Amino acid sequence: MTPVGVIRGDGPVILGQPHGGTFVPNDIAAALNATGRALADTDWHIDRLYDGLLPGATVVHANFHRYVIDANRDPSGRSLYPGQNTTGLVPETDFDGRPIWKPGQAPDAAEVERRRLAFHAPYHAALAAEVERLRTIHPMVVLYDCHSIRSDIPFLFEGRLPVFNIGNNAGATCSDEILTAVAEVAKAAGRDGFDHVVNGRFKGGWTTRHYGRPETGVHAIQMELGQRAYLSAEAAPWSFDPAVAGQLRPYLRDMLQAIEAIARRAA
Repeated sequence: MTPVGVIRGDGPVILGQPHGGTFVPNDIAAALNATGRALADTDWHIDRLYDGLLPGATVVHANFHRYVIDANRDPSGRSLYPGQNTTGLVPETDFDGRPIWKPGQAPDAAEVERRRLAFHAPYHAALAAEVERLRTIHPMVVLYDCHSIRSDIPFLFEGRLPVFNIGNNAGATCSDEILTAVAEVAKAAGRDGFDHVVNGRFKGGWTTRHYGRPETGVHAIQMELGQRAYLSAEAAPWSFDPAVAGQLRPYLRDMLQAIEAIARRAA
């Protein structure tokens, strides 16, 4: 399987999906323990959730699982959230802090570098290529990084996570206009019981921070969704619930349309 899939559009918005893949090569799967093989920390059905919401959007989707290597982590291994529990470039634990590798089979530095070259680098090469392609068409390009996570994970955060977790690294990665437009839609979603936070626990991963350079015309924003808003249950078999997702998708559509309208006005 190729490490990355790309659907090219001609609009100014790119949907990055670094954590929706479930492919694990056989040699890596053999080193995972039962906890690791469950692949619980997946952005389940993220491609289906966003499918068709913004015609003309480009989609860049990692096919490999984040336990192979995390495409949304700094390739140097530097922590995105110093002093807080998190998972690394190649995770040693799941989101509950439980080891995912069999004893003695966690990857060493050489293996991490091999995976970086084989998986992490191709994903970002594809993403960077799409950013540059669209910059030749549009004066403003917006990378919207699509994520989702279980709503209750004490190892990573206290309490229940809001449904919409909007991040632009405290204002650094996209314009205030884009952030405000997305937050206003999230606020409106409160009438359906969807709460939100801006630059809370999740301020934007490496993708958002690396590509978001508003001064160059490239903006980036991360959306981390609580999975209760579109799954039947936040547990195996992680089934997509069309009825529940049907309430969420119109708000995601409105966010993406608002972003696109801002980008097009920049012309």
